Amino acid sequence: MLNRVVVTGIGALTPLGNNIKSFWQSVIDGKSGAATVTHFDASLFRTQFACELKDFDVTQYLDRADIKRTDPYTQYALIAADEAIKDSGFDLNKMDPFDVGVIWGSAQGGMKTFEKEVSDYAIGDGHPRFNPFLIPKFLINMASGMISLRHGYMGVNYSPVSACATSNTAIMDAFNYIRLGKAKIIITGGSEAPVSPASFGGFSSMKAMSHRNDDPQHASRPFDVDRDGFVMAEGAGALVLEDYEHAIKRGATIYGEVRGATMTADAYHMTSTHPEGVGAQKAMQLALNEAGITIEQLDYLNMHATSTPVGDLSETHAVHALAKGEKIKLQISGTKSMTGHLLGAAGAVEAIISLLSIKNSIIPATINTVNVDPAIPSSLNLVLKDAIDQKVDTAMSNTFGFGGHNATVVFGKV
Repeated sequence: MLNRVVVTGIGALTPLGNNIKSFWQSVIDGKSGAATVTHFDASLFRTQFACELKDFDVTQYLDRADIKRTDPYTQYALIAADEAIKDSGFDLNKMDPFDVGVIWGSAQGGMKTFEKEVSDYAIGDGHPRFNPFLIPKFLINMASGMISLRHGYMGVNYSPVSACATSNTAIMDAFNYIRLGKAKIIITGGSEAPVSPASFGGFSSMKAMSHRNDDPQHASRPFDVDRDGFVMAEGAGALVLEDYEHAIKRGATIYGEVRGATMTADAYHMTSTHPEGVGAQKAMQLALNEAGITIEQLDYLNMHATSTPVGDLSETHAVHALAKGEKIKLQISGTKSMTGHLLGAAGAVEAIISLLSIKNSIIPATINTVNVDPAIPSSLNLVLKDAIDQKVDTAMSNTFGFGGHNATVVFGKV
């Protein structure tokens, strides 16, 4: 018999707030995290804005030694994980440390570190003077390892990578480890620090990002007929997944239960989603099957909805097909309109939004969408402009990634 898995702690470091309280309030208020880039001079780039962290000073969270030996993506992971672990309140001294693990993801890992070290070498005097921390700083698995090292967790520890589907993949893996009885608690989620010249240059050359430089706060506009690409974002989202019986025994606060989590592949294109969303539809259907519910019973869907012309269409058509073209009660929003796209951390941040929707009976809005693209099925209930008060018993979160990865997670009220 499989164990039930619940979420007992959450933590967030995002462009909308540096902790759960401020982040959630900004989501409910419909704020945008977009502004002109400050991390580097982006004036010569096609896109010159992003969703960066605000009023953030890493020295307020980590000591010098940890800062020196880690890339920002790992620093973000440590900070978000610290909040989630504190929120969960479990006592490692009362547990076997091998029963607590970390499964943490990132799409790009320490790209900032790698970019800087190679650039410094290229413009230097020809003598290699690489930082001795270069290799451990840019490895994608290092955030997972550092969370484990910081807290003494000795159970399962690794990092899945599935591009922008990564943190949903991490949540799925954590879910499966616990329900199979291989762990009691797993810290999971994702972090990303992609606001750098290399990332901007790469995505700009693909024409994947919005270039609404004169109006950054309204640039991310999922479903809108005038959407022109995603807005890059940085940050982290952390969740503590726990065996239900273990959580109940220690009197933990429970945000919700992980009911289903599955992945499929489009097998269609390196970077584009399937135009009819065939893979996305199957991932959603399998996750709903595992959760034991139908789409008609689902209350809220947090879409991947990156505000790209192709991606939004394929995902909405996948939902429409899943509902067999019928208009159902399901409420839908695209919260990247506020947070921007956190790449490998997107799923974790949106999982937190889904869980807080369940806990607080609030469905966040999609901001900035003025004219819904007529190609989007009219049967869908898109929550636009303002959040709505509504009881949420079940919520689903989608993430998709380059390479054709589709990852869907379903949460439910306990």
